[in-house]
Parts: sequence; structure tokens; C-alpha cells
Amino acid sequence: MNRAIITGATGAVGTALIKELINRNIEVLVFCYDGSKRNNRIPEHPLVTKKYCSLQQLSEIQNDTGKTYDVFYHFAWDGTVGTARNDMYLQNKNVSYALDAVEAAKRFGCHTFIGAGSQAEYGRVEGLLCPETPTFPEMGYGIAKLCAGQMTREHAHQRGLKHIWVRILSVYGPNDGSQSMVMSTIEKLQRGEVPQFTKGEQLWDYLFSEDASRAFADLGEHGGDGKTYVLGSGQAKPLADYIKIIRNAVNPDMDIELGAIPYAPEQVMHLQADISELVEDTGWKPQVSFEEGIVRILEGLHSGE
Repeated sequence: MNRAIITGATGAVGTALIKELINRNIEVLVFCYDGSKRNNRIPEHPLVTKKYCSLQQLSEIQNDTGKTYDVFYHFAWDGTVGTARNDMYLQNKNVSYALDAVEAAKRFGCHTFIGAGSQAEYGRVEGLLCPETPTFPEMGYGIAKLCAGQMTREHAHQRGLKHIWVRILSVYGPNDGSQSMVMSTIEKLQRGEVPQFTKGEQLWDYLFSEDASRAFADLGEHGGDGKTYVLGSGQAKPLADYIKIIRNAVNPDMDIELGAIPYAPEQVMHLQADISELVEDTGWKPQVSFEEGIVRILEGLHSGE
């Protein structure tokens, strides 16, 4: 891989992937929404070029760069938080945008399309999540991700492209959304606010964004055509343990209220990736512990990064 394209590059995984590709001396073309306040997160580097293109413009964007690209990473997605996750019309549009992304990949000369799926494609499952685990999504977001993965696979193959789909579990790190458990807890503790949670008995699998970015870069080089991979650390522990690690890193004297919030009616209680196929195909393994990852986030916040 010499050149790559990334959509949705201003989140935790996207920004980390840009940095990882730079480290590998890979040229990056970033499709970003004109006017987005998050565009300043995109690293400034000679290997990085920005091209303004919204999801709605993917169907018409043309390759005027004079270059051909190798791998197309599609992270961009509308309606990822709140009630929008169950907006069926909005989520259905995302499937069309994903197909448009395949066409854009073809126009830019890419040989591989890699799409970002989600653990939401599975619904509620007890036990390890692997590519063969039956999928029963329970909301529009998960339904659309599942559909997008299947339809882009077929469409990519029709257009002569290799296809890889990555179901992401809980990735955290710099540039993560403020509504995530990790970032919202850090922000509340730093404000001196006592954060409230469920009992935290859920078994959860967290992966640092830098590790996730290495996985995506490795898949661009070695991922199997037509395959679905599950991306997580492969290890799970009670959510309460993660919360205490965050508290201890921010301020060990602060209180936290576990059990103050009831579980949701359809609470997912076990979220853990089977990463064996990912490891076998690419040699990738997670390297950053949750404790170290939280320290890195806090260092970045303190430095203003």
C-alpha cells in the first residue's frame, strides 16, 4: 500500500489511522466535510491531503488528483448517537452512501475497500463475538451497518475490488466523542462532578485507538478478501473496573456512584471480540493497556492536543 483514502477521518480511529499511515510512509487523501469544526483534528503533514467531500457528494466526486490510490477506508456515517441511531430513513441513507463510497474507491483506482462495521450488528450476544456469530441487530444503526457490510461486499466484487468489513467494538482514545463512557467520565471528574453509572457488571472489551489504527493498516496490507473481522482487545472485564481505572487516573479521591442508574431494558451484558482470525491473517496484537490509554488521553488533554 502506497496511497490510501479515508472518509470520516476526524474521530478516534480515523485520526489515529492517519498518523499510523504517516508512520508507514503512506500517502493519505482525506475526504472531509467542508466547514466541519473537527477538520483541525486532521494531522498537517506533507503526506496528507484534504479533499472536501460530504457523504452526499461521494456519488459525484471525481479523481482530479492525477494519482491512483490503493486502499479506501470508509468510516463516515450519519446518525451515530442518540435517537438518530434508530432513525430508519437516515440509517437507510447510510447504506446508499456506503455503496457510493465503493464507486468512489473504483474511480480513484483503489484495489481494496475496507468498511467500518459495528458490534451493533450482533444485537445481544452472550459469549465471544466472532465473524460467524449470528447477527440479530436491534436498532436501525446496527441493521444498516449489517446491510452496508453485505451490500458493499457484493458491489465491491462486482466492480473488481477486494472487500474487508471490520466490526468495531469499543474503541477509545484521543478525539473520541464526548458522549462516550470514557470521555464523559473524564470530563465529569475533571469538573468535580460525581459521575453516575449502572452497577457496571457488564463485561466489556475496550481497545485503544492507536491499536485499532494498526489493525486497520495491517488489514489494508494483509486482510482477506470477502472477510469480516471483529476488532477489540480480545479481553473483557466488568465495566466497573474500567470506571475505577479512569477515576484513579483523574483523581483517586473523587467519588463515583455505581448502581445509581438502572440497566436499560435491552442492556448488552457481554461484549468481547474473538480476534483470532485477525491475529492469524495479519499478525496484529493489541499493545496498549487500558491504564496506559487513559494516561495518554489525559496527557493529550493537558497539552491541548
